[in-house]
Formats: sequence, C-alpha cells, structure tokens
Amino acid sequence: MEIGMLWFDNDQKASIPSKVERAVQYYQKKYGKIPNLCYVHPKMVKGDKVSKKGPKKEIDQDSLKIGQVLVLKNEKILPDHFWIGIGTAEDPIS
Repeated sequence: MEIGMLWFDNDQKASIPSKVERAVQYYQKKYGKIPNLCYVHPKMVKGDKVSKKGPKKEIDQDSLKIGQVLVLKNEKILPDHFWIGIGTAEDPIS
C-alpha cells in the first residue's frame, strides 16, 4: 500500500473488527473507495482459542479478515492506530 489513511481508535470497549469497520466507513465516505488492506500493531491482532478444560486463551494470529479488509500485523504501526487503504500488487492480499 503506497497511500493510506492513518486512523486512531483507543476505545477499550470496542473490538478490533468494530474499530476496523469504523475506519472503513470513514475512509469510504472521505475518499469514495472501499479499502481492502489494514496494518495494525501485532499486539492488536489477537484471537480466542477455546479450551475444553478452562477459559479461553488469547492466541496470536498472522492476519485477520474483516469483511473485505485484510488486517495484517506491522511493528511499525503504533498500538491503537490503523494504517488503512487500498493494497497494491506488491501487498500480500489474499
């Protein structure tokens, strides 16, 4: 992604998917295009693994798909920030 929008959302009660959806809606309204790629800090891409013997455990995920947006980890992005835009041919969009 060569050009994107930096979105900040530190709402501790909101989930990552809802934060990404807010960023997508704003991006679409502002630029008239639907983004398909978002980079976040690695600590933000977490998932729940269900354990048979106890509570859910958090696990790391390499990526997350939210609607049409592929969310990838990038250590250069600060926590609570989202670098969102339209991916290029060089980006790992699946």
